[in-house]
This record gives sequence, structure tokens and C-alpha cells, in this order.
Amino acid sequence: MSAFDATPYWQDLVEHGFAVVPDVLSRQQTADVTETLWRAAEESRRRGDATHVPVLDPNDKNVRVFDLIALDPVFGDLIQHPVADAFAKKLLGDDYIVSNFTANIARPGSGSMMLHSDQAIVVPEPWLAPWSLNIIWCLSDVCAENGATHYVPGSQKFACAADLPENMEQLLVPFEATAGSIIAMEGRMWHTSGANVTKDKDRPLLFGYYCKPFVRPQWNFSEALSPEQKARFSDIMRKRLGLERGANLGTL
Repeated sequence: MSAFDATPYWQDLVEHGFAVVPDVLSRQQTADVTETLWRAAEESRRRGDATHVPVLDPNDKNVRVFDLIALDPVFGDLIQHPVADAFAKKLLGDDYIVSNFTANIARPGSGSMMLHSDQAIVVPEPWLAPWSLNIIWCLSDVCAENGATHYVPGSQKFACAADLPENMEQLLVPFEATAGSIIAMEGRMWHTSGANVTKDKDRPLLFGYYCKPFVRPQWNFSEALSPEQKARFSDIMRKRLGLERGANLGTL
């Protein structure tokens, strides 16, 4: 697959904290990945990993799937997709690493999780520069009604907790994107999952999380992946996933 030029979307990411790229996946690819995701959720439960996490979501209408890369090869392909790679390189540098890859399927009746910033979760304040990035894969059309991720405009510029306005919940705006799009979201953006108030529309999203190499990743891929799964990846992806003996040596 050919390289992707993120330059046309760069101003949006810098100024607004996010950029939407439409039609990264075709209609058929989107349907195939969605079907694979549901199978992955079933396999995750079979392995004993809960798909409802009470500390994150108010009810089990949010289906969480962790360890995606270990569940199906398609997720290993998506985490290194040229569009994701281009944004990660441009924002974080050529030596970025993969921190995590998860899914959140908001089913009708699902509620919102806590308002948070992904970068604030993994590093202490002050948050003076972007050290992480989320690539959100939209496997359905995303809108306010079906539980789109909601964000606080301009919140990627908050340097510390004291900067957070008291009425953040009232400032939230939903992302809107079509199925097959990706949303590149700066790690400092404060956001939450929206409530799915539709009667019969699921909202499946994948979240590829990337960070600077000095930030400890959220997932231990060296433990999670089998030798056969590790063998699928190129040398550079093995380093991005932390599968080599040396880590954080500045040699990527």
C-alpha cells in the first residue's frame, strides 16, 4: 500500500486538535472489519476477558474489546496502516511506538464514560506538547445520536488541570464522520464517549493509540502476542510494538 501524505490535514490537527480523513476504508472493507470485530469480542470473552468494564462504562451496552492485535491479523494490518503511520510520524516523530489498540462498540442504550485526556492518563502535567495520538477508525457513520466521541474544542491547549473549565460537560461537541473514515485526535484533547440514543444502530469504533518512545505503553505486546503473531511483523513494527530486546535506545 502506498504512503499517505498527511500534510493537507495537518493544519486541522494543529489548530483544532483533530483531523477527519474520509474513505480510508471502502464500504466492503468497513463491513468486513466490523464483522471481524464482533468475532473478536466473542473470542475475547471466551478467553476470559470481560467486554464490559464497570469502571469505564455505566452499563454493558458499551462493548470493550482489548488486545485487538492478538485477536485477528486484520487489526495488525490496521495498526500499521499508511494513514495512521503518516499521522503518527508527523506528530510524534519517526521513532513513535504503539501503545494500545482497542475497540468500543456503543450499542443502543449505552452511556457516556468519564471525561478525560489520553495523554493526561499516561503522563503528569504540565502537558506542553503532544506526546500521544489516537487514530479512531469509524466502522459506521458517527453522529451525536449513535454515541459519537464528544470533545471539548481547544482542550488540547490545556497545560494543566487548573486550566480545565468547570463547565466542560456543557462545552462538548460530537465528532461527525462517515463509515470508513479515520479521526486523528491529538492525545491532549479532552473527550468522552457519547450516549447512543438510537433504537437499533450500533456505533463501532477502533482506537489505535500511539505515543513518543519515552512514554510507557499501555499494553505489553511482548506478552500478549504469540511467537507466530510476532513473526508477522517487520523489524520496524517489532520495535514499535516493543518486541525487541532493546527498548527506548533511540535506534529506530
